[in-house]
Amino acid sequence: MNQVAIVTGGTSGIGLAAAEKLSKDGYQVYTFSRRGGDAAGIQHLAVDVTDEAAVKSAVSGILEKEGKVDLVVNCAGFGISGAIEFTSVEDAKRLFDVDFFGTVIVNNAVIPSMREAGSGRIINISSVAGPAAIPFQAYYSCAKAAVDDYTAALANELRPFGIKVCAIRPGDVKTGFTAAREKKHVGDDIYGGRIDKSVAKMEKDEVTGASPKVLGRYISRIAKIPNPKPFYTPGIVYKACVVLIKILPCRWVNALIGKLYVVE
Repeated sequence: MNQVAIVTGGTSGIGLAAAEKLSKDGYQVYTFSRRGGDAAGIQHLAVDVTDEAAVKSAVSGILEKEGKVDLVVNCAGFGISGAIEFTSVEDAKRLFDVDFFGTVIVNNAVIPSMREAGSGRIINISSVAGPAAIPFQAYYSCAKAAVDDYTAALANELRPFGIKVCAIRPGDVKTGFTAAREKKHVGDDIYGGRIDKSVAKMEKDEVTGASPKVLGRYISRIAKIPNPKPFYTPGIVYKACVVLIKILPCRWVNALIGKLYVVE
């Protein structure tokens, strides 16, 4: 039987690249997104990952048709930039609803069937911004840090049921995520122009980053590892950054991140 995969955020960027690669590898792929999708060989479902009832209904439909879900790749997400003090709590909650709780909602919908089957794979897309708290993108970093902790805990909880859970932490990737970021310019005059300058530098790195197809191939490869590690960071430079964050004193790490991302 073909392997069945669900990819959230699967109509653009990393999600689309992952869906296309998994489809080429023989998976029956379903994508969840609020937007339409027409990729060949992939079945798109209009599902908002923050809508628990819609997610449960979509997963139930897939299970009724396919009898199982073997793999879930949680790619849905968006970014908000701006100073912490001028970003509304409502906007921060909205980001968490998609980037963190959307992952939780989708996973909760598929875990029971995976548990009964005694197998399954969940891949959560995190970011290097999780372990590295990026100034003027704080809530995105916070959401991805939450995804990391959630992933590690979930992996331990589900291990006895044969379900493998891991997170992938990409660095800069050239996708529509950059253009779709909600930029909050309020307070830039108070911050001496540092908000807009820092975000512009960050986005310059993104638009010259890796192709999403590279990440799609990477995700497909991780999906086939029998016993995955909790975390994977693609790219030697980003992998080295994560290692340094772990071993260097926190003060040094935060000062270094400040020098990299806070443009005076």
